[in-house]
Amino acid sequence: MAEIKNFTLNFGPQHPAAHGVLRLILEMDGEVIVRADPHVGLLHRGTEKLAESKPFNQSIGYMDRLDYVSMMCNEHAYVMAIEKLIGIDVPVRAQYIRVMFDEITRVLNHLMWLGAHGLDIGAMTVFLYCFREREDLMDCYEAVSGARMHATYYRPGGVYRDLPDKMPQYQTSKWHNEKEIKKKNQNREGSLLDFIEDFTQRFPHCVDEYETLLTDNRIWKQRTVGIGVVSPERALQLGFSGPMLRGSGIEWDLRRKQPYEVYDQLDFDIPIGKEGDCYDRYLVRVAEMRESNRIIKQCVDWLRANPGPVIVDDTKVAPPKRSTMKNDMEALIHHFKLFTEGYCVPEGEVYTAIEHPKGEFGIYMISDGANKPYRVKIRAPGFPHLAAMDEMAKGHMLADVVAIIGTMDIVFGEIDR
Repeated sequence: MAEIKNFTLNFGPQHPAAHGVLRLILEMDGEVIVRADPHVGLLHRGTEKLAESKPFNQSIGYMDRLDYVSMMCNEHAYVMAIEKLIGIDVPVRAQYIRVMFDEITRVLNHLMWLGAHGLDIGAMTVFLYCFREREDLMDCYEAVSGARMHATYYRPGGVYRDLPDKMPQYQTSKWHNEKEIKKKNQNREGSLLDFIEDFTQRFPHCVDEYETLLTDNRIWKQRTVGIGVVSPERALQLGFSGPMLRGSGIEWDLRRKQPYEVYDQLDFDIPIGKEGDCYDRYLVRVAEMRESNRIIKQCVDWLRANPGPVIVDDTKVAPPKRSTMKNDMEALIHHFKLFTEGYCVPEGEVYTAIEHPKGEFGIYMISDGANKPYRVKIRAPGFPHLAAMDEMAKGHMLADVVAIIGTMDIVFGEIDR
């Protein structure tokens, strides 16, 4: 009788952020995975090389486009690297604004992950629920930067501008009458801080709704419990970070262990898992959304009570005020030179890392004293997670690959930089 050989299968594109940019080759024994070989390198972003060819301040917008679900967090690590090289102290108000938007971004990221992961495994409703809340947070992005996604809001020395006193409002149209519009604008009557505070009061109930749909759902648990188990020791060896590491029971969070900005002055907990499976990583991310909500509320309270500058008063890195440019030709020329030629940064090398929603996002930067970096290397959190695909999938069924890719929360813009 002839020996039955394993067969090879091209898997995907299946994940929403892997639209043709991941080639996953599976070696199958029937429906059991013997080997999983992820092929990346199909996106060809070249972000690091692009950043090396442009002035320091022209690459902030590239960072948004790496992990395009965690836009401002990417910017944060990059501007921190520039600030460390120059030796800038960021105003405290700008630090609180950055922390608040980092946590808004964390919630945005986890909502996208939860909705997409649920959809992957067959839970349709949670996707619609998550996007309902994402829309409000996207409006916060738009209010401060004018863009829903690629904000370029963080700048070396602070942020682009202070928080607006007015929220954009819905207008009446042929699809919505005045009564409907009034209801939609109910929480938009005040400032951006009022809108964010209203969101923080509503959001815990929204998270309860997600948990009602999933946490004790029999099918959800059958698809995630015991799937893709990674021990604490192995998670460290594989270079895991963020919820992937904390899901395996290791309490490592840069906001606590290597505090940056004002995180050491805020009260929040670090959720960790026990089993290191897909279900634990789900629980960790859901708990993180609750903790982020707590941090955002603390930032709102502080920002209400403490006005002040939001960018350093240093014309080397900060543009002149618009009011000054109207009457001062020298200021106008400086504005154009700043955004076209940038500024020279002292020689040196630096590594800055932040607790990105997906893990440790780091920027290694070398300056040779010119107006553009000599070398930029991005430490993307998703790359080590995807590299563990073979180990996590081995011995599981074909359908479990979907749950394992989903639990990694990967976005290929950062993996294939």
